[in-house]
Amino acid sequence: MVIAVCLGAACLLGLGFVAQQHAAYREPLGEMLHPRLLLDLARTPLWRMGIGLMICGQILGAIALGQSSVARVVPLLATNLLFALTAAHVVYQEHFALIEWLGAVLVSGGVTLFLFFGQPHGGQQPAHNSARWLTVLLVLLVAAMLVLMGLRCSLQTKAMLLAAAAGVLYGLQDVLTRSTVLTFGDGPGAVLRTWQLYLLPCVALIGLLLTQSAFDAAPLRISLPATTAAEPIAGIVLGVAIFAEKLRVTPEALAAEVAGLIAMVTGIVILGRSPFLAKSEQDADRRPEGQGW
Repeated sequence: MVIAVCLGAACLLGLGFVAQQHAAYREPLGEMLHPRLLLDLARTPLWRMGIGLMICGQILGAIALGQSSVARVVPLLATNLLFALTAAHVVYQEHFALIEWLGAVLVSGGVTLFLFFGQPHGGQQPAHNSARWLTVLLVLLVAAMLVLMGLRCSLQTKAMLLAAAAGVLYGLQDVLTRSTVLTFGDGPGAVLRTWQLYLLPCVALIGLLLTQSAFDAAPLRISLPATTAAEPIAGIVLGVAIFAEKLRVTPEALAAEVAGLIAMVTGIVILGRSPFLAKSEQDADRRPEGQGW
């Protein structure tokens, strides 16, 4: 049941990302990392549809996170790139090449390998003042460093680094969502007394701004893979560090888990180079280069 919910969430997220990028890629480059980018995009019906799909996907993801561990859920959410490619295939009526099939096999096979051998399970909600939550500060620092590095880079590299920072924050968002959902068991009052509830929308909003800025800077094939790869890695690390989730640690299991994650990330990179995800840049009415950073 959890797997079905996760795949449904991944489907909605993938479709939402495609719609958002097609809208954001036509915005002025000077609006990157500015809140007015979101305000301008909010006037675009296609972008609003993409946000609606993403919110529905996140709701399904929250349901899954309430039923299972972060380390089990987030790798399944990483399959959203497969659904994004499928959507592009339907829109452009072109057949997948061998490279797309290879990428799809690596992503799905890598996720399966990690889940089968790792068997992520267990974990419990730490106290809200537990030292384990200090890991959140480290994650925020990593995201900030990626953004600062991106400001000094070329446009495509900037898009990848901003997207990676967004992916790291989405991994944190998954952990905060699970914490909030688990706290609901103690009643609404208990939820309102936790700082995680108030940090969650802030992280989500910053992640959204970084994602749209990356989409604004470069086409989907440049920006989306970095987000898709960073989120599960961050989520797995945080799930183990904060919730003390368990993975199998025998030498054979560890080797298979690492191989699965490498296969998943490799597949994401391969799929990210697909010409299907470059379609929006072929017809886009782009801004003068002088408006970039």
